[in-house]
Amino acid sequence: MRDAVVVADVHTPADVHGVHAAKGHSRWTCLARRTGLYGGWEAVEWAWLPPGGVSGEHLHSRTEELYFLLSGRGEITLDGRPHAVRAGDTVLTGLGTRHGLRNTGRRPLAWLVVELTATPAPKEQPVNGHRSTVVRDLRGHGPLDASTVLTGPLRTVRLTQLPPGGGTAIDAHGEEHTVFVTGGTGTARATGSHVSVARGTSLTLPLGTSAWLNAGPEGIEFFHAALDVPEDQS
Repeated sequence: MRDAVVVADVHTPADVHGVHAAKGHSRWTCLARRTGLYGGWEAVEWAWLPPGGVSGEHLHSRTEELYFLLSGRGEITLDGRPHAVRAGDTVLTGLGTRHGLRNTGRRPLAWLVVELTATPAPKEQPVNGHRSTVVRDLRGHGPLDASTVLTGPLRTVRLTQLPPGGGTAIDAHGEEHTVFVTGGTGTARATGSHVSVARGTSLTLPLGTSAWLNAGPEGIEFFHAALDVPEDQS
């Protein structure tokens, strides 16, 4: 259904062995997928690695991808170049880029994955992998305009904090949205229903829907990504 807000959480992930041809164990769950949305999403996912775990290097030949680090520390390799990453960092990986992720810390590493359709460059302007990647501390440096790096429909990526009792509206008009609670608790009201939200809860809003998010007594923090969708696609 494309007329309902999708609510999901990370509490029952699947066990995965050998992710992207790497040895070892990981965990994964899908929070939303393109069949329930109008825009150029492939999927919104949650992934997890134990200390020392690896998500193997792979080439993005068809899609673009965003990683948002939720917890832990690691090292991401972008076209052979290693970059240290930690909770709060966002990594944008454009078309034609190869990347892989390793947990270098003592605690589990968890991250969000937003995979998207891409717009290939003309043959006379081949994609340069090093120009289509960025590592950004989203918590420390504020919102990121993904369109300055990626070719597809992903737009603003941000972390939002609401004080205790604070609220905000999220309207999917000309855009679709995915929200993931990173801290605190609250409630979400959408399509006449109220649901409790806490760390690990996601909301994904198809075109034409809306939700009101209200913070609980300790406030709430959430990751928020917006994707451009022309209204005529509905």
